[in-house]
Amino acid sequence: MFYSFARWVLAVLAVIFNGRYTTVNKEKLPAGNYVLVGPHRTWWDPLYFAIATWPKTFTFMAKIELFKNPILRFILNHGHAFPVDREHPGPSVIKTPVKALKNTDMSLIMFPSGSRHSNEMKGGALMIAKMAGVPVVPAVYQGPLTLSGLLKREKITIAYGDPIMIDRKTKLNDEAIAAFGDTLTAAFDDIDKEVDPTFVYVDQHPEKGQK
Repeated sequence: MFYSFARWVLAVLAVIFNGRYTTVNKEKLPAGNYVLVGPHRTWWDPLYFAIATWPKTFTFMAKIELFKNPILRFILNHGHAFPVDREHPGPSVIKTPVKALKNTDMSLIMFPSGSRHSNEMKGGALMIAKMAGVPVVPAVYQGPLTLSGLLKREKITIAYGDPIMIDRKTKLNDEAIAAFGDTLTAAFDDIDKEVDPTFVYVDQHPEKGQK
């Protein structure tokens, strides 16, 4: 109930402050559960992924520091988020979303790089999708990267790619993770070019990726 209400509120606010967003290739989304992955470009792109992919319900990861604030903790807990300790990730990082994908009607929103300031693909999405037996769906956010751009109503587009099925026999070694990362990077590039052939993403704070 809270998730649906919060998403409705966010959708209304998105229209008020930025206008109507555009979706591309939404028909490619599977009927069942899946892992929706994308390059992390701004702090509100997961919100737009959740709004644009309505009526699908999602769970998602949030850094554990956000749960220290009681108000944020209430919102995150009731919004189907679960905490992740980036410095010391435990088994729950994998087990919690796998359980949700298998036993509920919730899919998972995930950013394989883990940060807005990194292009390095990690293997979590591959492992979760394989263990849950669900496809990975690449998606991209194209739009304003700053709050001022958002309020100036710069165009926002959410676009989806073809689902990627994970072979149950895939070995979760470094070679497989690297190959999967290359596949996702190529998928993101293809979707970006389909939306706008001239699009180039520029990190607004590249220095944060060097820490």
